[in-house]
Amino acid sequence: MPELPEVETSVRALKGFEGKILKNISVTNPHLRWKLDTKNIHALENLVVEKIFRRAKCIVLEFSDFFHLLHLGMTGTLRIQEASSNRIEKHDHIVFHFQDKSIVFNDTRKFGYFKILSKEAYRDFDRQLGPEPLSTNFSASYLQEKISKSNAAIKNLIMNQHVVVGVGNIYANEALFISNVHPMTSGNKLKNTEIDKLVKAIKQVLKKAIALGGTTLKDFYSPEGNKGYFKIKLKVYGNDNQPCPNCANSISRIVVGQRASFLCNKCQKLR
Repeated sequence: MPELPEVETSVRALKGFEGKILKNISVTNPHLRWKLDTKNIHALENLVVEKIFRRAKCIVLEFSDFFHLLHLGMTGTLRIQEASSNRIEKHDHIVFHFQDKSIVFNDTRKFGYFKILSKEAYRDFDRQLGPEPLSTNFSASYLQEKISKSNAAIKNLIMNQHVVVGVGNIYANEALFISNVHPMTSGNKLKNTEIDKLVKAIKQVLKKAIALGGTTLKDFYSPEGNKGYFKIKLKVYGNDNQPCPNCANSISRIVVGQRASFLCNKCQKLR
């Protein structure tokens, strides 16, 4: 699933569409995670896209009176192509037509979704989410307050969108390894020094991943058609039975919160 770095990479590629008029929208398949309301989405035609940004794992197109949210789901990608192009690929579901270029939404498994929200509805959506991990609002003191009374596994806590947004499975594994925290350690058992180290690791991993265009394991490509190259920097994710880069102990694979987790039992002690 595209996580924060992949979504951020996509948003940065779309910035050139800010200030442009969305001329029309072609829908070839409305049956995504939730059936697309074609009447509402066509209401965006001939409006100016004022701003494009990311909130959590959503790509947000801001119009004068609406916010259009796009979630890439498990396998969704965006593709920028010339408006005159007749290129059509299998699993192309929606095309946003501008004057010179188009944005194509492709999704093999159709778990992506679109939502059009009023300004008030968007504020409600935003209030339900935790802080952005790369913002100053996400700090060691903030995280300590959020998890100090929780006996939930720390990996589940940092992947909880109400605690902090956008930290998906890949980057949670990597940050926990860098900070020497076992993914199953209860939040209330972490020391303040460990929390500080974890927050710094989350920021470090996400920044490096964004700089490399995210992680392409199978499906993700940026709207410009590029792969994400953070895969070559992964220390533990997907590396089960390989030597730990720190101590040469074998990397283990366990399941935490129904998700695959990768760790070094020697570097990340369970308490």
